[in-house]
Amino acid sequence: MISLVTEYFLAIALFFSFITLIFYGFPVAWTMGGLGVLFIFISMLSDNLFDTFYGVDFGFASMVVYRLYGVMANWVLVALPMFIFMGIMMDKSGIAEDLMTDLSKLFGKTRGGLAISIVFIGVLLAASTGIIGAAVVLLTILGVPLMLKNNYNPNLACGVVCATGTLGILIPPSIMLVIMGDQVRISVGDLFMGAVFPGLLLGLLYTIFIVVYAYMNPKAAPLPKDAEPVDLKIVLRVLKSIIPPALLIFAVLGSIFMGIATPTEASGVGALGASLLAIVRGRLSFSDLKIVIRKTTHTTAYIFALFVGATMFALILRGLGGDELIEGALKALPFGTSGVVIVVLFVAFLLGFFLDWIEITLIILPFLAPVMMDLGVDMVWFIVMFAVVLQTSFITPPVGFALFYMKGVAPQGISIMNIYKGIIPFVILQVIAVAIVFNFPEIVTWLPKVAYGP
Repeated sequence: MISLVTEYFLAIALFFSFITLIFYGFPVAWTMGGLGVLFIFISMLSDNLFDTFYGVDFGFASMVVYRLYGVMANWVLVALPMFIFMGIMMDKSGIAEDLMTDLSKLFGKTRGGLAISIVFIGVLLAASTGIIGAAVVLLTILGVPLMLKNNYNPNLACGVVCATGTLGILIPPSIMLVIMGDQVRISVGDLFMGAVFPGLLLGLLYTIFIVVYAYMNPKAAPLPKDAEPVDLKIVLRVLKSIIPPALLIFAVLGSIFMGIATPTEASGVGALGASLLAIVRGRLSFSDLKIVIRKTTHTTAYIFALFVGATMFALILRGLGGDELIEGALKALPFGTSGVVIVVLFVAFLLGFFLDWIEITLIILPFLAPVMMDLGVDMVWFIVMFAVVLQTSFITPPVGFALFYMKGVAPQGISIMNIYKGIIPFVILQVIAVAIVFNFPEIVTWLPKVAYGP
């Protein structure tokens, strides 16, 4: 172990320098790029003063130009701004508000019905927007005051909203899966199909938990006093609210699954469909369009800035032997293939407490993927499980972004402790979902096999 640390000292130092600076609040993209440049100088000094053989100099670093050109020329990544535009435009259309009103009446006579409505809306938003910040903020504004008004336990209300709002990072069309597919050179369409059932599984587990918890603790999720009996009129109103986004989801995902369009082409369909939906609902003015375009540009620019920084960081880390270190450490584990996969997922889960999903995806995943391939692991199955694990990074302190999104718009009386306590059972449910998918790979692999054959 000592010899390993000595041999790969600079690679280890680079990684922990990154972790340290992130804790001090330095911008992620500039931190990754800046550390990459700094360690070029350190490597050159080490080679000259201590006769090491890293070979990481400016000639080696020039390869980053070709890698960045590959990022810019990547047709798959065109889907990112289009899906982001689609999500923000769907948020503008006001569909979630209508669904919240109608579903609260539909589930009004069910104990825990308001929380179940949140899960249902969250799944629908996930399949039509995929913008975590917007989903969590919207569900907090709409759902938390309503649940508190009906005497729901604040912890339960916060946990349901936080967990459900993050489903968009997993359920297709997911920008996380687009980036993962690009990083490990796997079909995004396969990943989309593989993630459908795990995403729905999480929604089902959340619903089961709410029902069981509500019946075991009636005071935590009481029946609304003014609940109306369900009639045909309410059912028709719910259907009227659901059908438009459902048709858009079918147009986007259906075109991918049936082989009519690539994910990139489908993203254009989604962007156009969301715009038409907003127009039909009278929710799209010229000023609204400017806002949507501006938000799309900001989000896209942020992601691609991370691409630039991560490309430099990953190149230098690889040059310093980081890939060899990770591969050697994993293959040296005294477990079989399944044991290695479990260790990798556990480490990703721990990293999610401190790093954002995009940082883990851009830095860690490209080094893990070759090892998994060498071990004969089904990559679609592994990537989807990895994505489920990374979803927890949004709701695990201290850097769970969904927690801070919620706190920023939560009504008075909701403390950060309410949010922290509320997410605990949902983190456990996500771990259970990973365990289920691990033991039953067909949950991931069945749909791609049906679509494309074995």
